[in-house]
Amino acid sequence: MRRWNGWGDDKVEFHLAPTARRMLEERIGAATPRAEVDLETMVSRVPASRLPEHLLVDRSPATRLRHAVGQSFPDWVHIRYGSLARFPDGVAVPNDEAELATLLAYAAEVEALVIPYGGGTSVVGHLTTPVGPRPVLMIATTRLNTLTDLDERNFLATFGAGVTGPDLEAALRAQGFTLGHYPQSFEYSTLGGWVAARSSGQQSLGYGRIEDMFAGGRMHTPMGLFEMNTLPASAAGPDLRQMVLGSEGRMGVISQATVRVRRLPEAERFHAVFFPDWTAAESAVRELSQAGIPLSMMRLSNAVETQTNLALAGKERLISGLKQYLELRKVNVADQGCMLMLGFTGQRAIVKAGRRKALDICRRYRGVHMYRMLGEAWRKNRFRTPYARNELWRLGYGADTLETCVHWGVVGEAMTQIETALRDALADEGEAVHVFTHLSHFYSSGCSIYTTYLFRLPHDGETAMARWKKLKQAASDQIVKFGGTISHQHGVGEDHRPYLVHEKTPLGVELIRKNCAFFDPSGMMNPGKLV
Repeated sequence: MRRWNGWGDDKVEFHLAPTARRMLEERIGAATPRAEVDLETMVSRVPASRLPEHLLVDRSPATRLRHAVGQSFPDWVHIRYGSLARFPDGVAVPNDEAELATLLAYAAEVEALVIPYGGGTSVVGHLTTPVGPRPVLMIATTRLNTLTDLDERNFLATFGAGVTGPDLEAALRAQGFTLGHYPQSFEYSTLGGWVAARSSGQQSLGYGRIEDMFAGGRMHTPMGLFEMNTLPASAAGPDLRQMVLGSEGRMGVISQATVRVRRLPEAERFHAVFFPDWTAAESAVRELSQAGIPLSMMRLSNAVETQTNLALAGKERLISGLKQYLELRKVNVADQGCMLMLGFTGQRAIVKAGRRKALDICRRYRGVHMYRMLGEAWRKNRFRTPYARNELWRLGYGADTLETCVHWGVVGEAMTQIETALRDALADEGEAVHVFTHLSHFYSSGCSIYTTYLFRLPHDGETAMARWKKLKQAASDQIVKFGGTISHQHGVGEDHRPYLVHEKTPLGVELIRKNCAFFDPSGMMNPGKLV
């Protein structure tokens, strides 16, 4: 069963290796495990629903609790410290688009606010229940999840928006196709959520981002059904699909999406390369990004993330042997060494040629190729990483991530300043912060900077939230300073909304607001998110 107060399946555990626990204790101090509020207690705190009865609406406290939060740090604080005070008044799971239209009409009639719910994986506050007198209806697209059409001639597949990543790929693979969209939340996030939050997958270098895949679809809005056709290309004015991409539920509920698919690749390989320092590693990935090599993925960890990943792996004898081998090749991963993960996907001949060219470039920057062992280990475990957050919290450590995308000219400096701001943010409280970063989602003009930070959890939720706000503010100020996007792949939600104006300008934000108001003149759709 899905965890009610954490990430993923409650049968899956992530046990922190002793090496990782020692690293955390050395860098930020020993933490104190704390008791958490249990499910029964939280259910007892859910207030009576303000919605009138409806055949399609579940008003039970347990269901409303399970749909009350996503996966943002504030969500975790409220659900685990027991301070959650805002709940939807009902949850509806329509079986088809007719029921979805009925629910929107019902919401309008009773003057309810509506929050679309996909996989519940948002990390920036898309699912937070607004404060105010109007009741709140959560509409989950869970049952709108089938493959309704596969156009093999035109490489187009149409799904219900509630289909999750594994089910989408299984349906396509059975017919010899793939979408290739693999966000970290792949196991639970949905196609509609990817479109609404403008998602990126781990292999976006080869497959593209969701805006490259989204060909059209259907969105139910308070003004009626908005249908987006799937022409290969058009010069007939602005592309209206772009209004839906990244709309975050402010305009309506995405019910169906048509995506551009590909034939299953003949071969897929992941390889690890280690560099002696950041300067060499960054230069290598920039050249790889601009060389036109058919890579499907690159992920460059800085020295601290490399050390952290090796500590998380455990297997001390194996890692010790790896370190000794790399030291012989002039790469010290206990000091400045950086690990690059490379993905090659496609026809065998192209994969082989691309691998040879990419590794030639890496060698020119003193990269040491470790063949496929580490690459295959990464592929096998790439969706397990979020489970570590459950264990870290149990041990008394909070963890969060943030990301941006900047031009090549400022990548190294921006990464350093973001990390420094995070490390210093809690100094006035005498608390240390463990910070590490990787680059991913590469473009010819720049790349994504993805930073993780860990800190000790205090005894009370109010202090935990205050610490998180200081960390978020410090890092976001640096992102704005370097002209980066406030969100490369997580969307805006509530957490990034204060910073959106720096990227979009006041006029741009007003344009987004007016687009939302056109589809939703009464302001019933997910208010407080995006703008």
